[in-house]
Amino acid sequence: MANWKEIDTYAKEWTKTAGKRLRESFKEKLNIQTKSNRNDLVTNMDKETEEFFIEKIKEKYPDHKILGEEGMGEGTKNLAGIVWIIDPIDGTMNFIHQQRNFAISIGVYEDGIGKIGLIYDVVHDELYHAAKGQGAYMNDVKLPALETVPVSDMILSLNATWVTENKRIDPAILAKLVKDIRGTRSYGSAAIELAYTAAGRIDGYISLRLAPWDVAGGAVLVEEVGGVVTDLRGKPLDLKNGSSVFACKPGLHEEVIKKYLADY
Repeated sequence: MANWKEIDTYAKEWTKTAGKRLRESFKEKLNIQTKSNRNDLVTNMDKETEEFFIEKIKEKYPDHKILGEEGMGEGTKNLAGIVWIIDPIDGTMNFIHQQRNFAISIGVYEDGIGKIGLIYDVVHDELYHAAKGQGAYMNDVKLPALETVPVSDMILSLNATWVTENKRIDPAILAKLVKDIRGTRSYGSAAIELAYTAAGRIDGYISLRLAPWDVAGGAVLVEEVGGVVTDLRGKPLDLKNGSSVFACKPGLHEEVIKKYLADY
């Protein structure tokens, strides 16, 4: 039987160490490469950070599986057993251009159920963490349960791509929502946007295309404070292949799905 307290302790320790290494890398010249397109970037630090986690996990828990963005683990899509779902740097473009607004994101799952969620905002030294059934925290401060707000007061994190012409959604659908809410934000890191949703800094987050490592840690956080995380049709996230994502305060989530996303 897994010792989840021990796993949580090691995960936090390794995440803090990896974050320190990332901060120290700011003074070094990065080796930057492109992946699927010119805006899909990866650096030597993405790869080195993922390698660091793999080494630590396999040394301590050789039977655990790893699904990481850079594909240096097994690349498993079999969520049976204990699986670490890792994004070594979520927000690589921000890491390169701003040296801020990026995060390390880790979700530890057992048979497809999120047990531990960690998101570390490296520059601000804010570690958002949650263990299933034990609430969520930012460093040592417990995050309060989320309370719903009316649509008119909603602050939604949303990339402008989804309200302009694109291949995934009729932009008019989300444009109507944007017109009715108080305001929008975009931070360029799904992990940070999910952490901010859990902390109540924003009321919801929508994206049409995210991979499992983008959301695995954040989903645990949001759900531990009473929030709801689904795809845009209200169905469970696809943690094998990725999916659209709508994370939001309770009540508000259901209202937006019913009133604004019914035609999606």
